[in-house]
Amino acid sequence: MKSKLLIAAIIATSTLITLNAEARTLIQNKGSDTLVNVAQAWAEKYRDANPEVAVAVSGGGSGTGIAAMINGTVDIANASRKMKKKELKSAKKQGQNPVEHVVGYDALAVYLHSDNPAKSLTIAQLADIYGRKGKAKKWTDLGLNVPGCKGQKIIVVSRQNNSGTYVYFKKAVLGKKGKYRMGTLDMHGSKDVVDLVENTPCAIGYSGLAYATDHVKLACISSNGAACVSPSVATASDGSYPVARPLFMYTNGEPKGAIKGYLDWINSDIGQCIILNKGYAPIKKVSCK
Repeated sequence: MKSKLLIAAIIATSTLITLNAEARTLIQNKGSDTLVNVAQAWAEKYRDANPEVAVAVSGGGSGTGIAAMINGTVDIANASRKMKKKELKSAKKQGQNPVEHVVGYDALAVYLHSDNPAKSLTIAQLADIYGRKGKAKKWTDLGLNVPGCKGQKIIVVSRQNNSGTYVYFKKAVLGKKGKYRMGTLDMHGSKDVVDLVENTPCAIGYSGLAYATDHVKLACISSNGAACVSPSVATASDGSYPVARPLFMYTNGEPKGAIKGYLDWINSDIGQCIILNKGYAPIKKVSCK
């Protein structure tokens, strides 16, 4: 008799758990590797704000998230760049209507090994390093001698081409028609770029400011003869840093219901304090505890 009661109790508990899980609304959120850490933090904190909604977050790059949104397999696509014209055209063919939401700002930092003597770099120098027609192949071409860098050959670290960071840096530094040089080391994730630069004296790489550590240097960047500006939350917010960019979430049409509730919460002081604490600039002035 006791065994039968125990089995019945287990079945009842399992059924209740299943019903509770089914009662929760699931929001699928995918895309930008730059945004993935803060997106996960948002999703985790939102459980406290609205236990009836679960947010599933995955990375893969801005292009991957946007493609999933176009195909209708995610509710929100994260992107560290604007959608391309061909993506918008593809979305319309699929019957989708992408709507853009700015959720924060990022200073796209240029990372150097801690032993690199460079303190500042110009956009022109970055183009000389990263560009297909660039002439800076060694650090000595820039008047630098990096300790521990054998032969002084610059190891150029980039991102894979499905990354919004890859696309934005190319446009900001190389121009609309510019192309990356051959032989770059294309890393899958933002953190991978910083880790490689940290352990490679010859290396230079670009990645989101939120991935900065005490073990790498962040170059001060100048453009068009102006004074150099260091990457920071403040310089990303006011646009003074030459490689600052907005961070986006895309939805199919104007958000409604649970998706609207989630995006409204992200734009609230609570949500914007989370993105600030992750090293990005909020979309508005916030007072955080």
